[in-house]
Amino acid sequence: MSSYKEIVTKAIVGKGKKTSKNSFSIQTEEIPNTVLGCWVINHRFEGVNNNNQVHINGSFDVNVWYSYEGDSKTTVSTKRFNYSEDMSVRSKESSLSNTEIIVRSLKQPTVTDVKIKDGLVELMVEKELGVELLGDSKVKVMTEETLEDWDEIEEEIDEEEIDEVNEEYIKEDNAE
Repeated sequence: MSSYKEIVTKAIVGKGKKTSKNSFSIQTEEIPNTVLGCWVINHRFEGVNNNNQVHINGSFDVNVWYSYEGDSKTTVSTKRFNYSEDMSVRSKESSLSNTEIIVRSLKQPTVTDVKIKDGLVELMVEKELGVELLGDSKVKVMTEETLEDWDEIEEEIDEEEIDEVNEEYIKEDNAE
Protein backbone atom coordinates (compact mmCIF):
# COMPACT_ATOMS: atom_id res chain seq x y z
CA MET A 1 0.00 0.00 0.00
CA SER A 2 1.34 3.43 -0.82
CA SER A 3 0.44 6.94 0.23
CA TYR A 4 1.70 10.45 -0.44
CA LYS A 5 3.48 12.84 1.89
CA GLU A 6 4.36 16.48 1.38
CA ILE A 7 7.83 17.77 2.19
CA VAL A 8 8.27 21.52 2.69
CA THR A 9 11.73 22.75 1.69
CA LYS A 10 13.60 25.77 0.34
CA ALA A 11 14.09 25.75 -3.42
CA ILE A 12 15.10 28.12 -6.19
CA VAL A 13 11.83 29.54 -7.49
CA GLY A 14 13.33 32.00 -9.97
CA LYS A 15 16.62 33.04 -11.49
CA GLY A 16 18.05 35.47 -13.99
CA LYS A 17 21.19 37.30 -15.05
CA LYS A 18 22.02 40.68 -16.48
CA THR A 19 25.12 42.01 -18.21
CA SER A 20 25.63 45.75 -18.16
CA LYS A 21 28.12 48.24 -19.52
CA ASN A 22 28.33 51.66 -17.91
CA SER A 23 30.44 54.75 -18.56
CA PHE A 24 32.22 56.55 -15.74
CA SER A 25 34.58 59.54 -15.53
CA ILE A 26 37.38 60.28 -13.11
CA GLN A 27 38.70 63.77 -12.48
CA THR A 28 42.39 63.36 -11.59
CA GLU A 29 44.51 65.80 -9.58
CA GLU A 30 46.90 66.32 -12.50
CA ILE A 31 46.15 66.45 -16.22
CA PRO A 32 46.91 62.91 -17.44
CA ASN A 33 49.03 62.20 -20.54
CA THR A 34 48.74 58.40 -20.71
CA VAL A 35 46.71 55.80 -18.86
CA LEU A 36 49.14 53.06 -17.81
CA GLY A 37 46.67 50.75 -16.07
CA CYS A 38 43.15 50.55 -14.74
CA TRP A 39 41.51 48.00 -12.44
CA VAL A 40 38.38 47.50 -10.35
CA ILE A 41 38.43 46.32 -6.70
CA ASN A 42 36.13 46.10 -3.65
CA HIS A 43 32.94 45.13 -5.49
CA ARG A 44 30.01 44.99 -3.02
CA PHE A 45 26.29 44.55 -3.72
CA GLU A 46 22.95 43.44 -2.30
CA GLY A 47 19.49 42.81 -3.70
CA VAL A 48 16.09 43.71 -2.28
CA ASN A 49 12.51 43.15 -3.39
CA ASN A 50 11.01 46.22 -5.07
CA ASN A 51 7.46 45.74 -6.42
CA ASN A 52 8.14 42.18 -7.65
CA GLN A 53 11.45 43.23 -9.19
CA VAL A 54 14.91 42.76 -7.73
CA HIS A 55 16.60 46.08 -6.99
CA ILE A 56 20.40 45.79 -6.69
CA ASN A 57 22.50 48.44 -4.95
CA GLY A 58 26.25 48.12 -5.29
CA SER A 59 29.58 49.87 -5.41
CA PHE A 60 33.16 49.32 -6.53
CA ASP A 61 36.46 51.22 -6.52
CA VAL A 62 38.34 52.03 -9.72
CA ASN A 63 42.09 52.62 -9.61
CA VAL A 64 43.64 54.46 -12.55
CA TRP A 65 47.42 54.54 -12.95
CA TYR A 66 48.44 57.38 -15.24
CA SER A 67 51.39 59.51 -16.26
CA TYR A 68 51.49 63.31 -16.28
CA GLU A 69 53.87 66.25 -16.85
CA GLY A 70 54.98 65.00 -20.26
CA ASP A 71 55.03 61.32 -19.16
CA SER A 72 57.77 62.09 -16.59
CA LYS A 73 55.74 61.25 -13.43
CA THR A 74 53.10 58.69 -12.50
CA THR A 75 50.45 58.32 -9.85
CA VAL A 76 47.31 56.33 -9.05
CA SER A 77 43.92 57.91 -8.61
CA THR A 78 41.09 56.01 -6.88
CA LYS A 79 37.37 56.70 -6.99
CA ARG A 80 34.35 54.80 -5.64
CA PHE A 81 31.33 54.42 -7.90
CA ASN A 82 27.86 53.46 -6.73
CA TYR A 83 25.31 51.82 -8.97
CA SER A 84 21.74 50.64 -8.77
CA GLU A 85 19.94 48.33 -11.17
CA ASP A 86 16.52 46.73 -11.42
CA MET A 87 16.16 43.18 -12.69
CA SER A 88 12.98 41.43 -13.71
CA VAL A 89 13.32 37.81 -12.70
CA ARG A 90 10.95 35.11 -13.85
CA SER A 91 9.55 33.41 -10.82
CA LYS A 92 7.42 30.34 -10.33
CA GLU A 93 5.76 32.27 -7.50
CA SER A 94 3.29 35.10 -8.16
CA SER A 95 4.84 37.34 -5.49
CA LEU A 96 8.44 37.87 -4.39
CA SER A 97 7.43 39.02 -0.91
CA ASN A 98 8.29 35.74 0.86
CA THR A 99 11.45 34.93 -1.07
CA GLU A 100 15.09 35.28 -0.15
CA ILE A 101 17.16 37.10 -2.77
CA ILE A 102 20.68 35.88 -3.54
CA VAL A 103 22.83 38.06 -5.81
CA ARG A 104 26.08 36.76 -7.28
CA SER A 105 28.70 38.40 -9.43
CA LEU A 106 28.96 36.11 -12.46
CA LYS A 107 31.58 38.38 -14.06
CA GLN A 108 33.45 40.83 -11.84
CA PRO A 109 33.39 44.47 -12.98
CA THR A 110 36.15 44.98 -15.53
CA VAL A 111 37.34 48.06 -17.36
CA THR A 112 36.86 47.30 -21.07
CA ASP A 113 37.80 50.70 -22.49
CA VAL A 114 39.65 53.72 -21.12
CA LYS A 115 40.61 57.04 -22.74
CA ILE A 116 41.52 60.59 -21.83
CA LYS A 117 39.11 63.27 -23.01
CA ASP A 118 39.26 66.95 -22.00
CA GLY A 119 41.49 66.17 -19.00
CA LEU A 120 39.12 63.47 -17.67
CA VAL A 121 39.72 59.74 -17.65
CA GLU A 122 36.67 58.09 -19.20
CA LEU A 123 36.08 54.39 -18.66
CA MET A 124 33.69 51.70 -19.73
CA VAL A 125 32.99 49.09 -17.02
CA GLU A 126 31.31 45.77 -17.80
CA LYS A 127 29.85 43.39 -15.21
CA GLU A 128 27.41 40.49 -15.04
CA LEU A 129 25.15 39.84 -12.06
CA GLY A 130 23.05 36.76 -11.38
CA VAL A 131 20.00 36.59 -9.13
CA GLU A 132 18.39 33.55 -7.52
CA LEU A 133 15.09 33.68 -5.66
CA LEU A 134 14.85 31.17 -2.83
CA GLY A 135 11.38 30.35 -1.53
CA ASP A 136 9.36 27.68 0.20
CA SER A 137 8.29 24.78 -1.99
CA LYS A 138 6.30 21.63 -1.43
CA VAL A 139 7.35 18.30 -2.87
CA LYS A 140 4.89 15.42 -2.92
CA VAL A 141 6.48 11.99 -2.62
CA MET A 142 5.01 8.52 -2.70
CA THR A 143 5.79 6.40 0.34
CA GLU A 144 5.56 2.65 0.82
CA GLU A 145 3.96 1.51 4.02
CA THR A 146 5.02 -2.10 4.17
CA LEU A 147 6.55 -3.57 7.25
CA GLU A 148 9.46 -5.80 6.50
CA ASP A 149 10.25 -8.76 8.68
CA TRP A 150 13.42 -8.42 10.67
CA ASP A 151 16.12 -10.97 10.08
CA GLU A 152 16.77 -12.92 13.23
CA ILE A 153 20.42 -13.25 14.14
CA GLU A 154 21.35 -16.19 16.27
CA GLU A 155 24.32 -15.92 18.53
CA GLU A 156 26.88 -18.62 18.26
CA ILE A 157 28.22 -19.69 21.63
CA ASP A 158 31.76 -20.96 21.68
CA GLU A 159 32.24 -23.79 24.20
CA GLU A 160 35.81 -22.66 24.93
CA GLU A 161 34.54 -19.22 26.05
CA ILE A 162 32.05 -20.86 28.43
CA ASP A 163 34.81 -22.95 29.99
CA GLU A 164 36.90 -19.78 30.60
CA VAL A 165 34.15 -18.05 32.61
CA ASN A 166 35.07 -17.71 36.30
CA GLU A 167 31.89 -18.65 38.14
CA GLU A 168 33.36 -17.46 41.46
CA TYR A 169 33.89 -13.88 40.15
CA ILE A 170 30.83 -12.34 41.80
CA LYS A 171 31.48 -14.18 45.05
CA GLU A 172 35.12 -13.00 45.10
CA ASP A 173 34.12 -9.35 44.44
CA ASN A 174 31.55 -9.26 47.28
CA ALA A 175 33.96 -10.81 49.77
CA GLU A 176 36.23 -7.78 49.76
